[in-house]
Amino acid sequence: MRLKRRSFCKIVGSLTAGVALPSVIARSALAEGARPGANDRITVGVIGTGNRSRLLIEQLPDQGQILAVCDCYLERAEQVNAEKGGGRWSVYQDHRQLLDRKDIDAVIVGTPDHTRVLVCIHACQAGKDIYAEKPLTLYIREGRLLVNAVRKYGRVFQVGSQQRSMAMNRIACEFIRSGKLGKIRVVQGCNYPGPRFYPGLPEEQIPDKLDWDQWLGQAPYRPYNRQLHFGWMAWWDYSGGEMTNWGAHGLDQIQWALGKDETGPVDIRPQGAAKDMNAAVHMKYADGTPVRLELANGPMGGAIFSGEFGKIEINRNKFTCNPPDLIRDLPPKEEIDKWRDEVALWQAKYHMENWMDCIRTREKPVADVEIGHRSITIAHLANIARYLGRRLQWDPAREVFIGDDEANSFVERPQRPGYELPKDI
Repeated sequence: MRLKRRSFCKIVGSLTAGVALPSVIARSALAEGARPGANDRITVGVIGTGNRSRLLIEQLPDQGQILAVCDCYLERAEQVNAEKGGGRWSVYQDHRQLLDRKDIDAVIVGTPDHTRVLVCIHACQAGKDIYAEKPLTLYIREGRLLVNAVRKYGRVFQVGSQQRSMAMNRIACEFIRSGKLGKIRVVQGCNYPGPRFYPGLPEEQIPDKLDWDQWLGQAPYRPYNRQLHFGWMAWWDYSGGEMTNWGAHGLDQIQWALGKDETGPVDIRPQGAAKDMNAAVHMKYADGTPVRLELANGPMGGAIFSGEFGKIEINRNKFTCNPPDLIRDLPPKEEIDKWRDEVALWQAKYHMENWMDCIRTREKPVADVEIGHRSITIAHLANIARYLGRRLQWDPAREVFIGDDEANSFVERPQRPGYELPKDI
């Protein structure tokens, strides 16, 4: 299985940032309780300006307008402003300054995994609607706190699981969920590699305009090293590896197809020794449905569902059936083709359109925060079981391991002083 880590943009030098004044009236500036009209553009700030956020900026629907960008590596935010914003956007290094803007309705949060949740909670408290990239969380407990914050402050929150907006994925998942495949005998997914453990790297000079303490956020303090700064996805303290990166998509499709959006598996069994972070993992839901993350060359954006009446393999914007005519009703060709080319497969334009439509209606988007939290929880469960090397029993209602204090110690992680999550949510 070829697993490609997203590349980061090359830093090419400091560029002068422009300061833009809003050219539209923000929803937050309207009368209390008012919604933007059909012709009112939704004003947006972007927090985290790496490779993924740049792509989201390029794909922003016409109903949105960017006013500001922010990155703790200020040089990168300045570069994005110059290249994508023509120097018109305001530029910040501290996301709280951007969130203080009353003329910004919503934010796109594309920070690394280990800093995403605190930024999102701050956005909720500031009254902003949020589009946050996946994987949504670094560990399970912060996901529940984020859901609580979204509900408490009444925000519209879309997780960047764009396959939820793809018609081919929706049709296949609905077919399975409706029982047309019969009783599911087994679900097979990719054996996504997990993270490694940080080996310690030599200290290097912190780049100019980088707030290294802010970049580290809640994670343990470590001296600056470029391999850490731009290769954070490899290590446990900052990410869950490909289990949480690509797994956020594949496991989300399993949840969707099985109708488990508000729950999760109850039995997790690693197929390897303790700390084998690449071991296959077998799971089971309360209704007995088995899920096996064991395929070396499987559909990275989905899974293979074997049922009484056949087999369906779901991947990004496509599915195959055995027998071939198992699903006969397909979406219009244009709905399939708009996601089909190389760029489109990575895009999120139509997913962001759903988010912005929901900002107007105040309905839940297709990848609501609860969905994102539950889907990535499965990836965290798999990595915890790999680390401990033993069978675990999970209570998805209480979100705790049953009778296992050691396992429960991994549900939450310590946060460095100054980067703790709020306790009053």
